[in-house]
Amino acid sequence: MNGLLRSLWQYRFFILTSIRNDFLTRFIRSRLGGLWVVLQPLSQVLIYAFILSNLLSSRLPGVDSTYGYAVYLMAGLLAWNLFVEILDRCLKIFINNANALKKVNFPRMTLPIIAIGSALVNNLALFLVMNVIFLFLGHFVTPYLMYYFLLVPIIAALAAGTGLILGVINVFVRDVEQVVPIIIQLLFWFTPIVYPANVVPETYRRILALNPLYILVESYHSIVLYHQPPNLPAIAAIALLALTLCFVALFVFRRANSDIVDVL
Repeated sequence: MNGLLRSLWQYRFFILTSIRNDFLTRFIRSRLGGLWVVLQPLSQVLIYAFILSNLLSSRLPGVDSTYGYAVYLMAGLLAWNLFVEILDRCLKIFINNANALKKVNFPRMTLPIIAIGSALVNNLALFLVMNVIFLFLGHFVTPYLMYYFLLVPIIAALAAGTGLILGVINVFVRDVEQVVPIIIQLLFWFTPIVYPANVVPETYRRILALNPLYILVESYHSIVLYHQPPNLPAIAAIALLALTLCFVALFVFRRANSDIVDVL
């Protein structure tokens, strides 16, 4: 572990430069540039809000704001998009960088660190823009939003741990890359992002609680929409799970490290 941390520290400028370049590339190669970081999730919000707002707004407990459902959607998507972006990047990290891995000798763990860093920058930009939108909608911003900085590392660790395990397997079994999007789509509807959890029958809600993203997304709803702290004991359990997944991912990566380049 010390050797890994030492390598990452030695390559810190390479990591930071890569994250900056990844973010700036959005501005250079696109007419709308970094606006796409915001426009894509906002388009999702507009679609769901237009279709489901009248149906589900009244089902949000304790919310009587006209834009309550839009705020609910944006809060959930903020958490969901971070998880999916990191998971997707880590899943494809070795395949997408196959040429670099074959030709250049550098610590391979810098690749997921760069991917995670880029996703965090994008999510922070989205978080800041969403808060401006909340103010325009008349939704007050409170100090509870500071819990965002507690929740983000947990989501990042959960996604990175899961994504790296799948990413290593994906090098040897390419079907993984095809299966994961299907599972993510199922998971999206198995997480109360578009709908409030109280519309789910009590029996199925117990199954819903087994989904770690349910707790994380509900935490975003608490701090953004309801101006309440998240369920900290539940968050601590998810953090432990995320940490365990990261250690498993590191173990799997080290065991497969010597074979990855040969297979690529």
